[in-house]
Amino acid sequence: MREEQQRTAVVLGSTGSIGTQALDIVRNNPDRFRAVGLAAGGGRLSLLAEQAAEFGVDRVAVADPSRAQELTRALAAHGSHATVLAGAEGVAELAGTECDVVLNGITGALGLESTLAALRSGRRLALANKESLIIGGPLVRELAEPGQIVPVDSEHFALAQCFPYLPDDALASPAHGLVRARREEVSRLVVTASGGPFRGRTRAELAGVTPEQALDHPTWSMGPVITINSATLVNKGLEVIEANLLFDVPFDDIEVVVHPQSIVHSMVEYVDGSTLAKASPPSMTVPIAWGLGSPDRVPGAGASLDWTRAQNWTFEPLDHEAFPAVRLAAQVGRAGGTAPAVYNAANEEAVDAFLGGKLSFTSIMDTVAQVVSEHQRTDRPGAGPSDKALTLDEVYAADTWARARARELLTSRP
Repeated sequence: MREEQQRTAVVLGSTGSIGTQALDIVRNNPDRFRAVGLAAGGGRLSLLAEQAAEFGVDRVAVADPSRAQELTRALAAHGSHATVLAGAEGVAELAGTECDVVLNGITGALGLESTLAALRSGRRLALANKESLIIGGPLVRELAEPGQIVPVDSEHFALAQCFPYLPDDALASPAHGLVRARREEVSRLVVTASGGPFRGRTRAELAGVTPEQALDHPTWSMGPVITINSATLVNKGLEVIEANLLFDVPFDDIEVVVHPQSIVHSMVEYVDGSTLAKASPPSMTVPIAWGLGSPDRVPGAGASLDWTRAQNWTFEPLDHEAFPAVRLAAQVGRAGGTAPAVYNAANEEAVDAFLGGKLSFTSIMDTVAQVVSEHQRTDRPGAGPSDKALTLDEVYAADTWARARARELLTSRP
């Protein structure tokens, strides 16, 4: 490995699962990485202040502007003199900070402005916030240079590792999506899914599950929203749209397969019949380290598989009747425009209602499907032709409408 200079990083969502693991990597590799900015939503201000003091960052952003003064006091109590930025615009400003890489680990649609700000500033973007790419696909693709986005999702990290790359000195065609790759050699992408805590259950058996059961994921430890999305398979639907945007592979050539062990993180099937798979123990530290350090790997970022131990890897088809999220995601991905933003926004509202005990598990997708259907068949905000130029205002208008409509439906659903 060639000698690496220390790389500066801004970590957005620093108090969440992705962010704390990213800072562990920075902490364990001080010769390679230095954090210069941190941002979080505002729910864990004490931890954010502790992080700012430990890493000596110059700037800290809090998405909730009402918590800015409290954060300033918490920083002072920890001996930090970092400048405080507030609101979504403050987080976006931080994303444009002079640095080598921005890790966007913000959860949900709130990450879009930060993704756009990082790309406009020419920063390398380690993208864990898949929602920003999904809801703002055309906007993101228009700004991003080939190779500027490094996918941090374990599945897309795996696909990128298995994809046939163009050489560094080759000109990348826009038709190759956001990844510098030889698309013509690939016949299919296979995205793996653990199946979540309810794998094997029928739709009828899912009706009465509780939030506590849905939050008990058998493989991964994640935040509550993404854990529920994994239980409904919405997360996998979002990943299918993300794969289409990153690799420019048609939806008909992207397949989801259930792999409960979560060892094979995804696969690329080639036109000659061969398949490449990326395998490692279920952990996000390796893709996060790649996002921070690529094109070089970070030694010791994660554990290796134990090949001295007998083990079984199983694969099974997805039950689309019990888990309709993936097919609906492909439908909105094909529709384009603001349809993915509507899918995402309606889901976020439904998940919040489910976690609050106001909605049944199966009604999450019923709500999303109805909002998507209404958006596609009526003159809703941003529901124009998918081939026209998309604006940020249209994305936000569609997001706002979808949330409002979902909340209306939630009052009448069991």
